[in-house]
Amino acid sequence: MRPHLDRRPSSAARRGPALNSSASTASTASAPGLRRTLKLRHLLLFGIIIIQPTAPMSIYGVVSNAARGHVVTTILIAMVAMLFTAVSYGRMARVYPSAGSAYTYVGSELHPVAGYVVGWAMLMDYMLNPIICVIWCSAAAQNVIPQIPYAAWALAFVIVFTSLNLLGVQASSRVNAGLALGMGIVVVVFMAFAIHYIAVVAQPAGHTWLQPFYDPATFSTGRVLNGTSIAVLTYIGFDGISTMSEEVENPRRNVMLATVLTCFIIGVLSAIEVYVAQLVWPGRTPFPPSMVDTAYVHVGMRVGGKFLFQLLNGTLLVANLGSGIAAQFGAARLLYGMGRENALPRRFFGAVSARSGIPHNNVLLLGLITLGGAFVLTYARGAELLNFGAFIAFIGVNAAALVHYKFRSTEKVRLPALLPLLGMAICTFIWLHLDIDAKLLGASWVAVGLLIYLFMRRRRARLDTGAAQA
Repeated sequence: MRPHLDRRPSSAARRGPALNSSASTASTASAPGLRRTLKLRHLLLFGIIIIQPTAPMSIYGVVSNAARGHVVTTILIAMVAMLFTAVSYGRMARVYPSAGSAYTYVGSELHPVAGYVVGWAMLMDYMLNPIICVIWCSAAAQNVIPQIPYAAWALAFVIVFTSLNLLGVQASSRVNAGLALGMGIVVVVFMAFAIHYIAVVAQPAGHTWLQPFYDPATFSTGRVLNGTSIAVLTYIGFDGISTMSEEVENPRRNVMLATVLTCFIIGVLSAIEVYVAQLVWPGRTPFPPSMVDTAYVHVGMRVGGKFLFQLLNGTLLVANLGSGIAAQFGAARLLYGMGRENALPRRFFGAVSARSGIPHNNVLLLGLITLGGAFVLTYARGAELLNFGAFIAFIGVNAAALVHYKFRSTEKVRLPALLPLLGMAICTFIWLHLDIDAKLLGASWVAVGLLIYLFMRRRRARLDTGAAQA
């Protein structure tokens, strides 16, 4: 999993473009602006670092079993959905250049309640991300030292995540770039071993080369779409490019172009990675439960022995460790923002440690939630639940782009209705093919969020009435 960035907007950003404009003018007058020095190539590098070159490896086994081996097909279908959505994100970043959040776009263009639902769904993503990272890290650690039980590894990783976030330890951009480069090298090493194995050992012939795309013996439209709903995790994080709008040369062109190109590049690289893996380990042979979460490293074992197994295992362990720490930190900040604005009880969620400056209540609460989730959820269920919230955000951003550019904006863009409508349709279609249990759990989460929203709104109304009478 890639780390989610905390893109929760300021209160000014949520009040809409008109107030944003005046706020921006005042801010510009009182403080120097950010320097526009980032070019298109910088944004592409940033996007690839966020998503990581090893993006499809952690979910490979889960998607393969769900889609009966058609992992390449699910990656490519997900890429199409994300390309349309990336256009909508890029276009909305023009309107809200400093916000960069689905929460802002939907709340300002559609309705504040719809924006709240998107924000609440995003909160579920933030909370689930460290859970599935703990699940994956624990499974990977057991590959190295199987004598230590899963429960002990899960507890250890939760303690690491929580302790580092309480200390405020965050990786620098240089460290992240270095890690991305290292992962890219590992991918190249794996590809070299895999190509040698395919040429010398597997020696596929005829239609075998096409089975990763379509295998008539195992193909099922419903299963492929269910796999696609998980494969979207490959692209999660691409919208982080929109947060850099204020530092980009020609942001109206480059932000959208970089967002779309990042999705395309990651999609092509991911398709190649899983295509080679499927030639090595054909999809007709499902992964057993004991290795499904870390299936890609077992593919590495087949082509490169213990050396490649440990190399891939260690690389993905570090990637998921970093993602889980960053995701828990982002979730704590998001809860703090909601508490500070009384969307959640301020006394608990809006508290910050005077010594460390960390919202320690939120970090500790998330640690407990992560620990519980690591024992209640499987990696596959957690991934589907995470994508439940992600697809709500994607559908909302496409809808916001449709409303803004088709009905409100005087700016002319190409296909203002068709592109977001296609994005909405494809994302909705994939979302409907999430597992039924994931949809029920996700719907329950949204229902709880709406109840909290109504409770807090009525509470504020009572307080305002009491203050007016006094």
